[in-house]
Amino acid sequence: MRTSPNSPHGSSPRRKLISVAALSVALLTAASAQVAVAQDAPSDAPAVPTARTEAAPGTPAERLIVGYKSGAAEAKSDKAAAADAAAKGEKAGEDVGFRRRLGTGAALVDLGAKPTTADVADVVAEYRADPQVAYVVPDRLNRPLATPNDTEYGKQWDLFESTAGMRVPGAWDLTTGSGVTVAVIDTGYVTHSDLAANIVGGYDFISDTAVSVDGNGRDSNPADPGDWYAAGECGQATGGSSSWHGTHVAGTIAAATNNGKGVAGIAYGAKISPVRVLGKCGGYDSDIIDAITWASGGTVSGVPANSNVAKVINMSLGGGGACSTATQSAINGAVSRGTTVVVAAGNENQNAANSSPANCGNVITVAATDRSGNRAYYSNYGSIVDISAPGGETTTASDGILSTLNSGTRTPSTENYAYYQGTSMATPHIAGLAALMKSANPALTPDRIESAIKSNARALPGTCSGGCGAGLADAAKTVQAVKGGTSTGSTYSSSTAVAIPDNGSAVESPITVSGRGGNAPSDLQVGVDITHTYRGDLVVDLVAPDGSVYRLKSASGSDSADDVNTTYTVNASGETADGTWKLRVRDTASYDTGRLNGWQLTF
Repeated sequence: MRTSPNSPHGSSPRRKLISVAALSVALLTAASAQVAVAQDAPSDAPAVPTARTEAAPGTPAERLIVGYKSGAAEAKSDKAAAADAAAKGEKAGEDVGFRRRLGTGAALVDLGAKPTTADVADVVAEYRADPQVAYVVPDRLNRPLATPNDTEYGKQWDLFESTAGMRVPGAWDLTTGSGVTVAVIDTGYVTHSDLAANIVGGYDFISDTAVSVDGNGRDSNPADPGDWYAAGECGQATGGSSSWHGTHVAGTIAAATNNGKGVAGIAYGAKISPVRVLGKCGGYDSDIIDAITWASGGTVSGVPANSNVAKVINMSLGGGGACSTATQSAINGAVSRGTTVVVAAGNENQNAANSSPANCGNVITVAATDRSGNRAYYSNYGSIVDISAPGGETTTASDGILSTLNSGTRTPSTENYAYYQGTSMATPHIAGLAALMKSANPALTPDRIESAIKSNARALPGTCSGGCGAGLADAAKTVQAVKGGTSTGSTYSSSTAVAIPDNGSAVESPITVSGRGGNAPSDLQVGVDITHTYRGDLVVDLVAPDGSVYRLKSASGSDSADDVNTTYTVNASGETADGTWKLRVRDTASYDTGRLNGWQLTF
């Protein structure tokens, strides 16, 4: 039976693209990216001018790196360097000790427990006054930088914003999707230089030439010639421009990243196999069924075997009615072969139970959220929705989802980027996450992937009437859960031990967060590891960069147990994420002592 595509406001039975694509197309211009590079000075370098070391005195530091001139005894003798450190510490009134020799020949010296910036300045001044010292610099703590250098990355709020982004950068520290192919069953692919490196062979499954508009039926070329239509066609009173829908979806999943241009893909280490099923006015169930089968490694008569079998299928398409037995059979076959199938909930602002394949079994059905974390006004909803992901709203263009596109209104023209909105845009966020998970843990089955995405979701930051599944997907938390590692892009730690004085003044331990942008989350995790012989004596606070104080633990005369080793959850959504956070601990009673062993922040 022939079916026809639905528009966001119609109900005719063909398959449709689940996006509100034509509402906003923004052409973007690339800006140049700047990369800062730190350089080490050799141990026998000439004296460093004062301006080169001005950062050191006011910089919090626990260690210093000291470079001696080549003729100095301290440049070669650890004993001499240790004696020099002790002498300079005595002059400065600080506890300074030689730790080890670096590969460059420089000496690494400790500054004792919890030195203040004034303490650091005093020790630095002693070293600077020594004519045998070539340079002295703080031993800075560096962290992995997951932020890519793609010029439009800053506009991809859906990946990184703390309010309603999907926390993708934290997942990149663990995996980028390498070794996984994602089949995008859609309109095909129009050439784009920001995506080409990640495209592998696909197939054109459109058998009807009136739909394919490329002059032939099925073949091995999944190129998208355009899906425009004239007024009166496709059941529409007015005409429509080509959408290049499959290319937009593919870019969200796996646009080339860290290539100094354009946008970043969620699973940018993965490959995209474009599988063309949608053309002019939509596409047929029969073609889609064959595409699902072939993409997942099944056999389709008359079609060569697939050499790029997909472990994830993205279907940002749909129509009205129940899931057909034929479609369900194809999906079941794909899942049995180990392929995860991700589908869009639909754009009719209705119960997704009325939309297929959203209402099929064995799929991950995805609803769309806006930039504030609310269910997008157009998104379908209901009990069959499994998860929500950013789909955007282009009432304000930049609140849409930015991805790869083409400027041609009918046939391909120049490549560009555009903001789209729709559950079509939400779905590839989850397909990309599934690819990250499969790359991180190849043993994951489709069921385990779905379960992990749902169990590691966070509460929807906004509102949802009707049902939006398990919440907003959290890429960093989900990938960390399935890999069993630590995502340093989302977790910041301090392992510096600090003594807690008995019934004394408060001590503080700092953690500096940089490069995240936006506000901290509403569920900021604060992990605390304290050794103490009577924890009821302790008051523990989190101090935000602006000085706001969040009480984590109050004193209790009845709590005589040892130690504090737990994780607190803080609603820090009103705080800027970047800056220096502090854990403040105070012992309020006598006779028991302790130590802050370390703590961490997980965003």
